[in-house]
Order: sequence, then C-alpha cells, then structure tokens
Amino acid sequence: MSNRGLRSTMLFVAGLMGLFGVASAAAASHGTDPRLLGGASAMCLAHAPALLALYAGWAHFRTAAIAALLLAAGTALFAADLTMRHFSGNGLFPMSAPIGGVTMMAGWLVVALGAFLPRKSD
Repeated sequence: MSNRGLRSTMLFVAGLMGLFGVASAAAASHGTDPRLLGGASAMCLAHAPALLALYAGWAHFRTAAIAALLLAAGTALFAADLTMRHFSGNGLFPMSAPIGGVTMMAGWLVVALGAFLPRKSD
C-alpha cells in the first residue's frame, strides 16, 4: 500500500473508531455491567483523535505511518477482545487484550521517537 493510501486508510479507521467508541459507550450505558464495553469505548475514543492528528501531521512527522499502524492495530485488537468478552464471555484469543495494549504502547513510543527523527526538510 502506498504512503498516500495508508494515510487515507488511517483517516477511515479513525472515523470507524470514533463511531465504535460512541456506539459502545451507548451500549455500555444500557447494560448491567458497563466495564468491558466502557473500556473498549474509552480506548477507541482516545485513539481516534490521535489517528486524526497523525493524519494531519503526516507530511511533517517521519514516524507517522508506523505510529498510526501500531495505534490502530493495538486499539482494534484491545477493543475487539473486550467487546467479545462482553457479548460472548470469551475473548478473541488468549492474551489478545494485553497484546493490543502493548501494541498501543509501542505506537505511543514511536510517536515520542518521532521528535528525534524530523523530516529532512525540517
């Protein structure tokens, strides 16, 4: 996938994460135990704006692509596991939520490292 295609994909993913974040928050408010869906909602609503920021700064931020991929994949894995646990009682696969969490942390580390890797034009 080209860098331009990846950038557009991340904008699309940010929109879907925002949508899922709001929908899962609404669903959590109507259930008997909101913890799992509430956690999934919080992660999606926290990381959707981060993906928007990476999209906006893509041309000026050397690590934007890898950071966006890590944040998107980690958030999706974490939120999907919590959502599956809420509705079915079982997660996606063993350790999927922790793997998603570590992937999100790696994404944030890559964001931080981007401060030391400016574009050549900077």
